[in-house]
Amino acid sequence: MTYLFTSEQVSEGHPDKVCDRISDALLDLHLKLDNKAKTAIETLATTNRVIISGETSARELPNNDEIIDCVKNTVKEIGYEQDGFNWRNIQIENYIHRQSTDIAAGISGGGAGDQGIMFGYAKKESCYDTNYMPLAIYFANKILQDISIARKEHRIIGFEPDAKSQVTLVYDKGNAVKTAVILVSSQHQKRLNTEDVREIILDQLRASLPEEFIPAPQNILTNPAGNFIIGGPDGDTGLTGRKIIADTYGGYAPHGGGAFSGKDATKVDRSAAYMMRYLAKNIVASGLAKECLLQISYAIGRREPLSLYIDCKGTCKVDESRLLNNIREMVDLTPRGIINHLKLEKPIYTSTSSYGHFGRKARANGEFSWEKLDLIEDLKKCF
Repeated sequence: MTYLFTSEQVSEGHPDKVCDRISDALLDLHLKLDNKAKTAIETLATTNRVIISGETSARELPNNDEIIDCVKNTVKEIGYEQDGFNWRNIQIENYIHRQSTDIAAGISGGGAGDQGIMFGYAKKESCYDTNYMPLAIYFANKILQDISIARKEHRIIGFEPDAKSQVTLVYDKGNAVKTAVILVSSQHQKRLNTEDVREIILDQLRASLPEEFIPAPQNILTNPAGNFIIGGPDGDTGLTGRKIIADTYGGYAPHGGGAFSGKDATKVDRSAAYMMRYLAKNIVASGLAKECLLQISYAIGRREPLSLYIDCKGTCKVDESRLLNNIREMVDLTPRGIINHLKLEKPIYTSTSSYGHFGRKARANGEFSWEKLDLIEDLKKCF
């Protein structure tokens, strides 16, 4: 069967992603002072204003000046120096407060920070190395990452931080065979017209994607609404946690009910989704399956998961029930077990806030530890 599938991504300068990055930067700030801090931070951004709120159990709290500096530095790193949103003069309101004693009591014994369902997914694409991610979201991420790097290195002049990408692929019998449509919109300065923007984007696509996946020019849409000069939080209000599909698998696999950014690892919305990705990726990388979807669920205050489910879409080379039992024996799936296994109490979250939480490279400082492939041999030994 032949079909089309589409995924989208937004850049670090998109209003919602500005808020995700601020929330994660503030989470890291709290974890640097107290790595056991249970913290959840929400951000709203609009024209020259940022409002932050949330709660924390940190023994030592950053003072208001440290919080304001963190927000301003984050906006500066993204690249906003516009009249309507400028790191130098944005107004910042801070409403972070102490965590509810009821919630603190409920999870003090190592239980989950909330109820919920979480998913993890991995797929080995037949045509291209995507680090076990679906191809459409992999390409959508890469396009915007490369544009951002070129903008910050001044290889692209006149582009601003806000941007979007969308990739539609043609699949045949479950394999991506070509690209049907690519859509890229980028905020730009007045010095550039729409044709200038198009030429820059076309050049960037040629550098970012394999030649066989670049469609004909008429199937590449650039700033289809025309000028995109007013953007970022000045053009649209941003909120933490509104890009959860872009954060994960681009709609190719299910997403749980909760967002990630601003939450410490006791919130299983985040940590359990990381563990499910880790397990799914190792299963596929081990050769036991070409595709793997995992689901897990928790109850607030309870340590052990309520359920664990696996679906390898008919590609599993071993018995799935046995594989699931081996996973339970191999990895501690309590919140504390996940935190310890993936080392999630470090201030490692700012870098996750844009271009996806998955399909990244594990880093020496502990960032993206859930992308490690260190269970492969143990999994193989089970069969």
